[in-house]
Amino acid sequence: MSERAELIWYGDDAPWYDHGPEHPLRPARVILTRELIKAYGILDGRRVAETVARDATDEEIGLVHGERFMDATKRAGHGEPGPWGEFGYGPGDNPIFPNMHEAAARVAGASLAAAEAILTRRAEHAFNPAGGLHHAMPERASGFCVYDDPAVAIAWMLAHGAERIAYVDVDVHHGDGVQTIFYREPRVLTISLHQSGRTLFPGTGDIEELGAGDAKGTKVNVPLPPHTGDDAWLRAFEEIVPPLVASWKPTVLVTQLGCDTHHSDPLAMLELTTNAYRRTASLLHDLAHGAAGGRWVATGGGGYQWARVVPRAWTIYFAEMAGVEVPDHIPEAWMEIAEREAGSAVPETLSEPPLPTSGRNEAVNEVVAAVKHTIWPYHGL
Repeated sequence: MSERAELIWYGDDAPWYDHGPEHPLRPARVILTRELIKAYGILDGRRVAETVARDATDEEIGLVHGERFMDATKRAGHGEPGPWGEFGYGPGDNPIFPNMHEAAARVAGASLAAAEAILTRRAEHAFNPAGGLHHAMPERASGFCVYDDPAVAIAWMLAHGAERIAYVDVDVHHGDGVQTIFYREPRVLTISLHQSGRTLFPGTGDIEELGAGDAKGTKVNVPLPPHTGDDAWLRAFEEIVPPLVASWKPTVLVTQLGCDTHHSDPLAMLELTTNAYRRTASLLHDLAHGAAGGRWVATGGGGYQWARVVPRAWTIYFAEMAGVEVPDHIPEAWMEIAEREAGSAVPETLSEPPLPTSGRNEAVNEVVAAVKHTIWPYHGL
C-alpha cells in the first residue's frame, strides 16, 4: 500500500484554463473528477490528502518555453493585438482566452506541486488532473495546450536532483510536445501509446522517432490502429511499457493519463473501456514501486466525454494511486451533480460491459514486434 498520496487541486484563486463554452477541453472535467473522488471518500486528510496548487514562475516555465512565447501568451491573454498566430494562437484548437498565461501557469504549477511532493518525499504518489498538456511546444501552443506542464515538471525535477525520468503517455494522441522537448535529452525516457498519426492529430509518433544524439533509443512510440480495443491495447502496453521502465530504473515515473482512448470519445477511435483504465492503473502502480522507488507523478490529459467518462477514469486511477478500494456503483449524490451539470444522464458504475473484440490483433502484434525490433537493442532487452 502507498504510504501517502496527494491530489493536487487547481485552486479557487486563479483564472480557470478555459477556452470557452464551445471548446471540448472543459474545466468541468477537472471539477467533476475532484467531486467524485470526494464523494467516494478517498481523501482522508492524512494518508490521502489534497494540496492546493501554486503558480509556476516565469523562471520555471522558462525551463521549457522561450521568453518570446511567454510574452506573447501574456499579451494575447490580456487583449493586446499582435501576430499571435505565429505562436499557435487563433481560431480552432487554441483560441485566445482571457488571462491565458496566468491560467496556464497555474496548470504548470500544479504539476510542479506534484513533483515537489514526490522529490521531497512528502508523498509517494501525486496526481494533477488539470495537467497533461502534452502538445505544447517550446515556442508555440498546440492541440489545446499552452504550456507543457509535464515537460516543465520533468525539467524541474532534473534540475533538482532526479537522475532519470520515465514518462509514460497513454493519451490517444501522440505526446509530441514532451518528446520534442526532450528529444536530445538522454536522461528522459518517453513512451507514448497512441492512435497512429496516420489517422489522427498531431500526425507524428512513428516508431522511427527514436531520439537524437546520446538520447537515441530513449524516445519510444507505439502507434496503434483505430478500433484497437481493450485486449489488444493492454497487450501492447504490457509487452512494451513494463520491460522498458524496469530496465530504465527511473528516479521518478511520470504519467499522462489521457482517457480520450474511450470508445465514446468524439475525437478518436481506439475504443477502450474503463476496464482497461483499471488494469493500466494497477500496472503503473506496480511499476512505480518496482522500478521508481514508489515515486509517481501523474497528470490528466485528453478526454472529451467530460461528464460521462473523464471523472470515472481519473477516479479509477487516483483510487489505485491511493491504495483505496471503492465500490463500483457511483455515489448518487455525485450523479445528481454531474447530471445537473451535463443536462443528461451519466453512467451508474465505474466499470462497463466489454465491447466486442475489434479484430485488430494482428495489426497490433505487428506494431509491438516492430517497436521491439527497433528499440530493444538500445536497452539490452
